[in-house]
Order: sequence, then C-alpha cells, then structure tokens
Amino acid sequence: HRPYFESDHVLSITYNVLCGGTCIEDIALLRDNVSYLNALGGHRVPDQTTAGDFLRRFNEEKVGLLMEGINETRLRVCKRLPRRERKLALVDVDGTIAPTLGECKEGMDISYKGEWGYHPLVVSLANTQEVLYTKNRPGNRPSHDDAQTYMDAAVALVRAGGFQSVRLRGDTDFSLTANFDRWTDGRVQFVFGIDANPSFVAKAESLASDAWKPLKRRAPAPIKTDPR
Repeated sequence: HRPYFESDHVLSITYNVLCGGTCIEDIALLRDNVSYLNALGGHRVPDQTTAGDFLRRFNEEKVGLLMEGINETRLRVCKRLPRRERKLALVDVDGTIAPTLGECKEGMDISYKGEWGYHPLVVSLANTQEVLYTKNRPGNRPSHDDAQTYMDAAVALVRAGGFQSVRLRGDTDFSLTANFDRWTDGRVQFVFGIDANPSFVAKAESLASDAWKPLKRRAPAPIKTDPR
C-alpha cells in the first residue's frame, strides 16, 4: 500500500468511467486536472500504468470478492425498503455482446454476430435496476453458460435482503430445465421463454379449448407529457 490501497485503484477506475473515460489511458487526463482532484479532495490518483498493473493482478477471484463486498452494503439498503416494496424480487438474467477494438486481449473471441470481444452475463434486480452479479466470458460462449451459479447467488442475496419471494426472468437461452424442479422445491418462481420445438407445439395444439384463455394485457399508461 505504497501509496495506494485497492480501494483507491477501484475508485479511480470507476471515476474515470463516470467522467467519460473509455480506457485506462484517459486517467492521465484526469490526474493533472486540478478541478478533478479538488472534487475528490485528493492530492493525486494512480497513473494509467499503475492502474494497468493493478488490473493485471486483480484476478477473477478478487472481482468476485468485490461484488460480494458491494452486495453486503446493498443488503443493508434493501432492509430499509418499505415492506410493500419487498414482497417480490424480480431477478433478470441476460447476456450481452461487448465488442472490443483490442487484438490481443486475453479471453476475447468471436461472437455469433461475427464481432470480436466478450459475452458477459448480467444478473440484475429489476425492482431497483441494480446489477447484482456479472460474469465476463469470451464472445463465443452461449448466454446460459454457468448462469445458474449466479442466478442461485442472486436468489440467496435478495432473500437475505428481506424479499418475501423471488421470480427469475429470462429469454429462451435460460430455460435451464435441469434446474426447474430444484427451483420449484425452493419456492423460486421463474418465467422463461422456451423454444417452440415440435413436441411443445404438439402439446399446445392438443390442449382442450377450456384449458387456456387469451392473455389480456394492461392498456398502456397515458402519456402525461409529449411522446418521445
């Protein structure tokens, strides 16, 4: 810790992003900015080469510890929410393509869209639009790769935060049928899309007319200002 702690590096990189930086080299512009340093109340921040060295040492295990540290604080916030807002936690899971211009970055690969980069998994709490967990993966990995691990962790997290029930939501890639019984036994609700394969279509077509009813969607809320 001479002269920086791990928290100094994490905050410096975060502030760089919040101030419009797109790479760690942009830290060089901020560390010489008097207004920026005055706003932070600091005398100096790590330079870009020191930040790069820190990132190379900040491995996947430490990223996990950082997320858990943030979530420990999030638990205290969740417990202060009104009881009515803690009836149902809506946990969304999805993958997103993150292309990169780098040519030699570790772990990158080509996605199904033909783009080089990564395919991170994002597990978020729809109630507050907060990201609970994220897992970076090569661009060629499927959306559901190791998703159940982080979905289970999110369920445990929101329950520890005082939510009475949990509902998992995702598209067809997250219909992980091997986990359906386990989630049901654990009182976890889930809403996933599922591929219309011939066997499912046949089952749907064979249902009696009184076994289902059309879904009536809510009318959209009237716009109070001007349409976007």
